[in-house]
Amino acid sequence: MKDLFFSEFKIQNIKTDSGIIRFRIYGNGEPLLMLHGNPQTHAMWHKVAPKLINKFTVICPDIPGYGKSFKPRISKDHKPYSKVNMAKYTLEFMNKLGFDKFFLIAHDRGARIAHRMALDYPDKVIKMILLDIIPTIEHFERTNKDFAMGYYHWFWLSQRNPIPESVINKAPEEWFFAHTSREKKDKDFFAPKALEDYLQCVRNPKTIRAICEDYRAAATIDIKDDELSRKKNIKIKMPTLVLWGKNGKIDEWYEPVSIWQKYCIEEVTGYGVDAGHYLAEENPDEIIKSINTFFI
Repeated sequence: MKDLFFSEFKIQNIKTDSGIIRFRIYGNGEPLLMLHGNPQTHAMWHKVAPKLINKFTVICPDIPGYGKSFKPRISKDHKPYSKVNMAKYTLEFMNKLGFDKFFLIAHDRGARIAHRMALDYPDKVIKMILLDIIPTIEHFERTNKDFAMGYYHWFWLSQRNPIPESVINKAPEEWFFAHTSREKKDKDFFAPKALEDYLQCVRNPKTIRAICEDYRAAATIDIKDDELSRKKNIKIKMPTLVLWGKNGKIDEWYEPVSIWQKYCIEEVTGYGVDAGHYLAEENPDEIIKSINTFFI
């Protein structure tokens, strides 16, 4: 596949009520919001987004706290980084662009924002694809040795400030390559232009602080919000497709479709993709196919 790297897209910035969001937008048709994960930026969609512009208006932002988007304030309760608030920030961004409803595909941390957006704003999301996650609360409730070792960063990054930040900021690039190599890969795994953007952003101590706050929120306020939603029987209402890497930990540890079914009203569909954790960069053709097939 030819690497177009957002050939028709331009980097833009927009000021929302909460802060400035960096993003790219291009295309024709229904709006499609694409949310990236940790420790990446919107650049993770570079093999997918350019192939969708004839059917969708494609919107790829840096999620709040990441990339070159604004960093929410720091608080003791980590609430500004809760997925409730991250979903609110993201919806403000889409409203500012003039999109009332949209399709949504999201990976990793972005998919946790998408999950909360689907719960809190069900009239905004038409259909949703989630990549390589199960609900946050399920991870913690199912924690065992395998999860603690395989996803050790969940516990490391959520330690109190400045413990993880002080270590990561000593060698941010080395941390990036270690963090993204849970499935062993060479340093040329990521495309050069995407990697340049990722590394430029993780060299910023404010980004590292935001990443840690994201995980601190996941281990605290997000769990409380998930418990409350479950108690109130609030579930995902829109059609949802879940995909995961067959070479990654989600496939090894869980049955994702059956887990997600507990959190959705409609029947959930899903399957494993021939990839590790970084599906959109490892197997973009399959992600493009799933988007064109499911978002109709």
